[in-house]
Amino acid sequence: MYEAEHDCRARCRSGAAGRKGGQLGILALAAGLALVGMGAQAGAQTMKIGALFPFSGSFAAFGQDCYRGLELAVEERNARGGVRGTQIELVKADATDTSQAVSEARRLVTVVKAQAVFGTYASSLSYAATQVTELAGVPYFELTGTADDITGRGYKYVYRYSPNASYVADGTMVALEKIVAPGLGTDPKDMKIAFVHEDGIYGATVVKRQQAIAKEKGYQVVSVLPYSAKSVDMSAIVLKLKAAGAEVIMPTSYESDTILLMRQLAAAKYAPKAIIGTGGGWSLETTAKALGGRLDGTFSADFPSTAMNEAGAPGLKGFLERYQARYGSLPSSSYGLVAYVGAHQSFDALEQAKSMDKDDIREAVLALDVPVGGTAVGWGVRFGQDGQNTRAFPAVLQWQNGKRLTVYPKDAAIAEPVFAK
Repeated sequence: MYEAEHDCRARCRSGAAGRKGGQLGILALAAGLALVGMGAQAGAQTMKIGALFPFSGSFAAFGQDCYRGLELAVEERNARGGVRGTQIELVKADATDTSQAVSEARRLVTVVKAQAVFGTYASSLSYAATQVTELAGVPYFELTGTADDITGRGYKYVYRYSPNASYVADGTMVALEKIVAPGLGTDPKDMKIAFVHEDGIYGATVVKRQQAIAKEKGYQVVSVLPYSAKSVDMSAIVLKLKAAGAEVIMPTSYESDTILLMRQLAAAKYAPKAIIGTGGGWSLETTAKALGGRLDGTFSADFPSTAMNEAGAPGLKGFLERYQARYGSLPSSSYGLVAYVGAHQSFDALEQAKSMDKDDIREAVLALDVPVGGTAVGWGVRFGQDGQNTRAFPAVLQWQNGKRLTVYPKDAAIAEPVFAK
């Protein structure tokens, strides 16, 4: 499988020890939240589950895709009798920024009295919301947010199904070493590399890891360029890349900034030899449509695509068929698939727990054991003590003829990488 996987397992387990206690920055909530217990729902007719996603704002497309995956999993579970003989009731909470993530998380645990919260897509939103749920002792299942510190603060009741940002960064370097450099007939040490990243917690984590790998391997890094994800003009970034002679650009970006960067690269008539992106901007069909084919040929390290070999992702075809029937279209990204699979695994833990007490749930989550290749997204499931799934890993994808296809690892690939002549 993915050859860096075993390194990831060790790294994913290590984050909690050095930062124990974390940054519980919302101490003012502690008095009110400490009394919120899992037993508050003992007599409830439904099991209330919070769904905390950005349903509006710039991340809405991602939030909607994640929510649909969660919603589909809930509907399937309820059709089979629910969890612990109780029907699941999803309670939506819209979080467009960190302040709203905090207030909505507080509403879910104190007013709604949700027995668990699922989220969130954006790392910054998850980082903020989990401070609230941890204080309350309410399990939080992060399905797709990747910043390392989400599970690196010593929290006991936060669980992440997807890989962390450092491992996603590893995937970009694997793409450079195993695909791009050989495809261009050169040594990666002979290529001029530039890192471009949004300056939030996600982008900063990714580029820190990328720089560490580049230094270790002796790569030529000619530029490291941070910017705000809310930028409306990236022409200065493009000019700096051009002046540095960057041959490989490695951007970490969301949707609007990915579109902006690609358009301004084209406007400047600047075509690097390769682009290896990561982040939500490189995974949405809406991004490709907005760019009118300009994404073709670009690579990304990201969650495995829905366009991959089902031999390494049992159940993928069935998920796509049910999604199409339910929503009238296929998922716009892989986030819905990841949320769907992660939700089902989380429901398995809730079902198998001795009780709905937070510590019994933690014991059940840590006992989950699914081998790599055992789920519809190709990942396995095994959580470390820090709450990180140690069997999740990125794939390398390439846009070809308007489609985002898996090109690595080999057992998940459905296409060979292509390069402009």
